Amino acid sequence: MDCGCDCADFAQPNAILFNILSRGEFSYKRVPQTCHCEKRRRVCLQTPSETCALASDVLVKTVYFMKNLPAFQQLPPKDQLKLLQNCWTPLFILGLAQDRVHFQVDESAAPSMLKRILLSGQESAGADSEQPTLAGVQTLKSCINKFWSLDLSPKEYAYLKGTVIFNPDVPDLKASLFVEGLQYEAQQALKEVLVPLYPQDGGRFARILLTASTLKSITPSLITELFFRPVIGDAQILDLLADMLFSR
Repeated sequence: MDCGCDCADFAQPNAILFNILSRGEFSYKRVPQTCHCEKRRRVCLQTPSETCALASDVLVKTVYFMKNLPAFQQLPPKDQLKLLQNCWTPLFILGLAQDRVHFQVDESAAPSMLKRILLSGQESAGADSEQPTLAGVQTLKSCINKFWSLDLSPKEYAYLKGTVIFNPDVPDLKASLFVEGLQYEAQQALKEVLVPLYPQDGGRFARILLTASTLKSITPSLITELFFRPVIGDAQILDLLADMLFSR
């Protein structure tokens, strides 16, 4: 997301400290600067202990929901794992919405110039991590608010989750045709459950699917760093999810 950031040239690497450490055995490229744009400021949870506990509970229920679907159990283990890797983030967000999980964030303290210089190599090594920003959290909250405005019933959430789980477009699925059929069945079941609940609202099904499409705008990295990094440390979230999925 481009918010027109002009901060790339805000802080020039000509500080005395930078020049000293850049000589001789200290040879660094330009050190990443802290962005001063409001939306790109890094943030963290305001109450991490409480919120991470709620998020962990949602994640456990998410995996439990998947692994206990009879149709999901019929899939080859490798297909199960690929579907989990593809859909855990949107399913988790649906869980946050369904459980009405509220959370707030605070701006993270910016690292000092010395710390940025000395840790610049480590930061580049962990470039795949998406540090939570205010813009990212606002996008997440906007997505959740859209589901709250729909006021989905438990059945609507369940069938919508089915359409998300059984995604035939996931690459290299051995049972892609079977998965495609399961997604179609989930969509039809969602349509059917809407008829008695909203007989006068013929456009609700389309609005639900349209809202569900916004789930794609939230990255797994954002969710991991915001809700789970304080709990799992350096562990890989996908490894933990796989352990949960295949545990008995």
